[in-house]
Amino acid sequence: MFNNIEFAYPYFFYLLILLVPIIAWYILKQNKIQSSLKISSFDGFSQVPTSLKYYLRHLLFVLKITVAVFLIIVLARPQSTDSWKNITTEGIDIVMALDISSSMLAQDLKPDRLEAAKDVAQDFIRERPTDRIGLVVFAGESFTQCPLTTDHNVLINLFKDIKTGMIEDGTAMGLGLANAVNRLKDSEAKSKVVILLTDGVNNSGSIPPLTAAEIAKTFDIRVYTIGVGTIGKAPYPVQTPFGVQMQDMDVKIDEQTLQAIADNTDGKYFRATDNEDLKNIYAQIDKLEKSKIDVKEFRKKNEEYLPYALIALGLFLLEILLRYTYLRKNP
Repeated sequence: MFNNIEFAYPYFFYLLILLVPIIAWYILKQNKIQSSLKISSFDGFSQVPTSLKYYLRHLLFVLKITVAVFLIIVLARPQSTDSWKNITTEGIDIVMALDISSSMLAQDLKPDRLEAAKDVAQDFIRERPTDRIGLVVFAGESFTQCPLTTDHNVLINLFKDIKTGMIEDGTAMGLGLANAVNRLKDSEAKSKVVILLTDGVNNSGSIPPLTAAEIAKTFDIRVYTIGVGTIGKAPYPVQTPFGVQMQDMDVKIDEQTLQAIADNTDGKYFRATDNEDLKNIYAQIDKLEKSKIDVKEFRKKNEEYLPYALIALGLFLLEILLRYTYLRKNP
C-alpha cells in the first residue's frame, strides 16, 4: 500500500493515538447498553433467523474510524519517491584493453591471470551503471570485442567468451592501446579513460606503446595501466608428452613502459601480484574516476494524497447512506 511512498508530515500519524480512547469508549458503551429480558423459555425463539442488521451493527462505527485513518494519511501528505532525474547526462566513457596472450594462463592469480582479470573487470562494470564501457582485446594482434555501450549485460556476456588463442599469440601492447584510443577519440564524454591490463613486454604490432600513449594524450584520453604477475616466477601450464604439467616461468613485465604510458596521459600505473591486489586496483580506479566529474541530481516528488482522499470520501458517503437507510435506528 505504501510502496515507494514517503510522507512530508509524518508527525500527523500521532493523531492515530486519539483513536484508541474513542474505540475503547465505544466498546464500553456497547457493554452498558445491553438490555435483558426475563422469559421462561427460549423455545419459541429457536427457529427465528438472525437478522443481517445484527452482524452489521458495528459497521457504521468501523466506517467512521476508517475514514479518520485515511484523513490522517492525507494530512501526512504521501509522496512518491521513485522519480529521479539527472540534470547532467554526460559521464565517463571507458574502454578496457585486455591482454589475452598465452602468458595470461599463468596461475599466480587464481584460477589464472585471465580469469581473475575477467572476474574483477565484470564487477567493476556492474558498479558503473551510468557509464559507457567498451572492450578491446589484444595479443599478437588486437580487435574490438565490444564497442562503447550502456548495455552492460551484453558486455559482461562478451567477457565470458574471451579466452587465449582467439588471435595470434604475442603482446601487441601498443596496438591494443591504439585500438582503444580509436574507440574513444570521437567521444564527447566529459572524461575518457582506457584501462590497459597486461602481463608482459611489448613484442608485436606495428605501433610502439609510447606512440599510442602520445595519440591518447592528443585526444585527452587518460590511461590507467595494470601490470599483472608476481615478482620472480609464476606457475604456468605446459603441454608435455605426459599431459599438462605446471612449470615455473620467469615473470617479465615492462613496468617502465607502463609507468611512462600512465604518466604521459595523466593516468596511473598499478601492479597486481594476486587477486586481492587486482580488486583493490579496480576499486581505486573506480574512486578516481568518480571524483573527476560532478553528476547533479534532483528528486522529483509526486503528490499521492488523492487516492487516499477519494477512499475517505467514498467511505464517508457510504456511512451516511447506510445510517439513513438500511442501518437507520428507529426511535
